[in-house]
Amino acid sequence: MINMTAQSPNRRKFLKNSAALMGGLVIGFYLPLKCGRAYAADAPPKPVYPPNAFIRIGTDDSITIVVNKSEMGQGVYTSLPMLVAEELEADWSRISVESAPVAAVYNHTGFGMQLTGGSSSIPSSWEQLRRVGASARVLLIRTAAQRWGVSESECRAENSQVIHTKSGKKLSFGTLADAAAKLPLPENVALKSPKDFNLIGKPMKRLDTPEKINGSAQFGLDVYLPGMLTVLVARSPVFGGKVKRFDATEARKVPGVQGAYQVPTGVAVAASGFWPAKTARDLLEIEWDEGSGAALSTPKMRAEYLELTKNPGLMARKDGDVAQGFNNAHKTISAEYEVPYLAHASMEPLNVVVDLKHDHCSIWTGTQSQTMDHAMASQTAGLKPEQVEIHTTFLGGGFGRRANPRSDFVIEAVQVAKVVGKPVKVVWTREDDMRGGYYRPMWADHIEAAIDKDGKPVAWKHTIVGQSIVADTPFEASLTKDGIDITSVEGAATLPYAIPNLQVDLHSPKNPVPVQWWRSVGHSHTAFVVETMIDELAHLAGKDPVAYRLDILPATSRYRGVLQLAADKSGWAKKKLPMGHAYGVAVHQSFDSYVAEVVEVSLENGKICVHRVVVAVDCGLVINPDGVHQQIESGIVYGLSAALRGAITLENGRVVQSNFHDYVPLRFSEMPQIEVHIVPSEEAPTGIGEPGTPPIAPAVANAVFALTGKRLRRMPFDQETLA
Repeated sequence: MINMTAQSPNRRKFLKNSAALMGGLVIGFYLPLKCGRAYAADAPPKPVYPPNAFIRIGTDDSITIVVNKSEMGQGVYTSLPMLVAEELEADWSRISVESAPVAAVYNHTGFGMQLTGGSSSIPSSWEQLRRVGASARVLLIRTAAQRWGVSESECRAENSQVIHTKSGKKLSFGTLADAAAKLPLPENVALKSPKDFNLIGKPMKRLDTPEKINGSAQFGLDVYLPGMLTVLVARSPVFGGKVKRFDATEARKVPGVQGAYQVPTGVAVAASGFWPAKTARDLLEIEWDEGSGAALSTPKMRAEYLELTKNPGLMARKDGDVAQGFNNAHKTISAEYEVPYLAHASMEPLNVVVDLKHDHCSIWTGTQSQTMDHAMASQTAGLKPEQVEIHTTFLGGGFGRRANPRSDFVIEAVQVAKVVGKPVKVVWTREDDMRGGYYRPMWADHIEAAIDKDGKPVAWKHTIVGQSIVADTPFEASLTKDGIDITSVEGAATLPYAIPNLQVDLHSPKNPVPVQWWRSVGHSHTAFVVETMIDELAHLAGKDPVAYRLDILPATSRYRGVLQLAADKSGWAKKKLPMGHAYGVAVHQSFDSYVAEVVEVSLENGKICVHRVVVAVDCGLVINPDGVHQQIESGIVYGLSAALRGAITLENGRVVQSNFHDYVPLRFSEMPQIEVHIVPSEEAPTGIGEPGTPPIAPAVANAVFALTGKRLRRMPFDQETLA
């Protein structure tokens, strides 16, 4: 394999050296493209321009696509190769996928670092990877034309072959690969029109499915090295706590235990396997200096947050004259909202394998954040960046947890490897991550809104309280504007409805609870607050919730298309529901995609039962429709789990929940019927991994109101008593 950290600014030299090492054609380049989450700073990070190999065509006709995004179930190991194969005119059956090494040339085209997040894998690669495939196609056709002594215009690529149209002569890509690698990379290539796509837009089976079925897929937990020890770390039960003293006498008696070591995060126990390490860790006697975090409790924090909502914070958006709008209003309404901390709860707990030597460090882990983890690992190991390599395995779920801005689990594993002196696999139990990880922030909101005599909204005042996820991280400068973390107000400061007098402000209190992004980030709470309040205004105006939204949305808004489609497909206002059932609706835009969801609910023994979810999505041009369906369904399951019963609570500074028995995800028996309808579009593709999550909670809450007349303004909903 080519060492991709050795970069040459000369494309010709790079291709020549790559081909010599591997045989065949190695091709790729960087295309600067700003996409995904908007930058709040004046400019995004500077792009990196040296060429990089995204595609290798072997002399054996094999085609390897090097994917620079982490595969955590979202399907990028299929959708991204589809972009290359479409323009290359490749035989799809010959495509294989390889995870990219860590190198600046594999940086995300918008974020300026190697990172998977923000539902941006397709948008960031849409043009880049198509150009990679098209460039390879041009070189292969050029090579064949030269060999036959004919014009390039007489040749075409098809099914991994170059064909001379007049004579019918054919040469396989593998036959042409070596010679094609010697030609200059074309400066400009024509990309296909969508009407000519053969792969893009068609349902495709995922390339990673067979290896996940037969067990050959390598997740972090599957990595084993000779002489490797398994390590579990006893971490402080209180955020910010430190070890005062520890006694490992009993722990060392457990067969297989090799030692107990104090590390910055706690006490590490190394053993021959997981169970000896866990058994020994449970026998440690540790005295902790708990610090100020021991005073944290959920009831106290709730009271503090709700008190903050009574006064305006930093201004995130202000339109018109809000005070005058309320003075002239016909009717007004106000409400308080609360949502709790949430865990990421990935199915595969965190784990990192580290082989640390005096002059080299190899790391195997499922990471979403290669650049940051690589830099922090190098610094922690005391090695030069070129002496550290990260092998990205499959991720058993991420939801943002494996893109930690502080590289917490990777740094800790390197620290452990330094004291143990052997290859180590540091494993977090689910309890470890549930009680000592990072969380979606807790939020409190207060909204006052008013309508005129026609029912139109004339004033809106929204105060938001919650921790910043970007404060004191490398992202603070780019995602903070005028002191406001833009992820805290996204979906609230950007609401689309025509409201002439509008104010959104923010308080960002600090406390020891570690927070970071969670699937759909700020939208995970703002959609709930905004869309339930809009529903309240519709009721206050005496109007149908769908018709009311359409009435106050701009005529050209893409919200309208998904809202109308979801209403039509669900039978809203037309289909008679069974007795004791009701509809609710919500619509939201996140990551540049528009999603409307209509839910059908009932109550069973006082508990909410969601029977059906009808979804309409506008995510631009679709690469793999199956992938869109899967991601929308996944986002709904994730959002429903949080809406119905997800909550992380604290007592005496300690997280109460520990595993799936008390942080309960949606069960198979509770899964609603989901229907996904895609709005046809030739707009550039937008994000799809997260937009399905935000609308589900408000849609359910609005349905419960339609059914019972009770408004749900606090999540999770199982805290409420429903008749």
